[in-house]
Amino acid sequence: MRAVVQRVAQAGVSVAGETVGEIGEGLLFLLAVGPADDAQVARHLAGRVASLRVFPDSDGRMNRSLLDAQGEALVVSQFTLYADARRGHRPSFVGAGPPVMAAELCSAFAEELRALGVRSVAEGRFGAHMEVSLVNDGPVTLVVSVGEPIWETDCG
Repeated sequence: MRAVVQRVAQAGVSVAGETVGEIGEGLLFLLAVGPADDAQVARHLAGRVASLRVFPDSDGRMNRSLLDAQGEALVVSQFTLYADARRGHRPSFVGAGPPVMAAELCSAFAEELRALGVRSVAEGRFGAHMEVSLVNDGPVTLVVSVGEPIWETDCG
């Protein structure tokens, strides 16, 4: 699994003009599932990102996690994180997990965040054309992957 994790002051996702998820301060997860991922990978990634110390303490240092800060989470599926743009001008998405599996694991990831005690977890709508809005706080943006070898971030 791969996730782009953004610390936000607020974020929301809408489908066809209807808001389907929104949060205040917390983390926005743009989440992609790979073909070898399973429920254990989803649980591991959720635990990893819920405990990332990316929120400021009283001294302004990033020493608090999503759980410590009692932040909210917005999970938005984004298979394009598995794009292969090394050749040509049209990215290939054959490295992404199959849609049925990806939908299940995105939901499992969100459920694990809830089970870990994240105060509020909102979700996008899998497979829909979504509009995501956010106010990135910091800005703080990380790319996190679990269950796969180290991957090159340079597309060539």
